[in-house]
Amino acid sequence: MKRLHAFHFKEIGEQERIIKVIHRHWFDILQQFFIVIFLVAALASGFFVLPALFSVFQQNNFYALMLFLETIFVLFIWIYAFFVWIDYYFDVWIITSERVVNIEQKGLFMRQVSELKFAKIQDVTAEVEGFFPTILNYGDVHIQTAGEEERFIFRQIPDPYGIKSIVMDLQKQQEAKRVNELGEIMEKIKQ
Repeated sequence: MKRLHAFHFKEIGEQERIIKVIHRHWFDILQQFFIVIFLVAALASGFFVLPALFSVFQQNNFYALMLFLETIFVLFIWIYAFFVWIDYYFDVWIITSERVVNIEQKGLFMRQVSELKFAKIQDVTAEVEGFFPTILNYGDVHIQTAGEEERFIFRQIPDPYGIKSIVMDLQKQQEAKRVNELGEIMEKIKQ
């Protein structure tokens, strides 16, 4: 259990064991980094092409201004890439033997942790839409509950059909365990 201290998930029962720790699919972060790659390419082309096309940018005053603006642009690109990575890395779904835990990072200094006991699960749906999600086998898993929060959504996770099967199997095991405990209580009452 010490390996999950990085996710700040320490509240685990004695009988509870971790079945699966899920992050979003790698292609999801790659799509977001395409924007970063495009911006870096635009920056590099601006740094080399603008002085060649316009001789004004080769003068010391304009060159210093252009260098300053490009440095600010690099800083914004780096901050955007950092936020994308933080959001990807700290959004975690943990499936244990007793519950599902959703740890969602919202910005740098806000984290939301939700949990759902298997007894409250009413329906689990796996959804894969699009060409790349179908080829790379990633998508969303929706868990319908009877509680306050209507749905838990695992966004852009690998193998959504496998995760759905794991959750449904664990939900059925939990329900069978509850029925057995109820049967034992009924037997004790009859005696």
